Amino acid sequence: MTDHELRSGTDIRQIDPDGLPAGPGYSHGISVEVPGRLVLVSGQVPVDATGTLVGEGDLAAQTRQVFRNVETVLADAGASWKHVVKLGYYLRDATGVGVVREVRAEFVPEHITPAATLVEVARLVREEFLVEIDAMAVVPIR
Repeated sequence: MTDHELRSGTDIRQIDPDGLPAGPGYSHGISVEVPGRLVLVSGQVPVDATGTLVGEGDLAAQTRQVFRNVETVLADAGASWKHVVKLGYYLRDATGVGVVREVRAEFVPEHITPAATLVEVARLVREEFLVEIDAMAVVPIR
């Protein structure tokens, strides 16, 4: 098993064992080696601060808004993308994963590769939603 370098300023290790193919934008596992504060971000959907849908029918626009919403929750909890250890993606059509990856790259630095799950779903809470993303972060206690 190969442990990658500690993320700068954190005690989070990315785990990508030999014998498994590299994941595009995710790690096969994450190890948090010290006490920390767990931050769980509920599934975020493509609405703005007023609850208005952003990007009707546009997966990229919806995904961008969802990442903004996740980032807002993280910041309010005193966390950032460097603390994210798990992302969950729920897509109405999993063939859009390339679009989601492109938008993710606008928000999450390339060296941050949390564990991740992608699931295609028949429907989200509102019919017009194309994507929902949840997150888990660990903020080390110093």
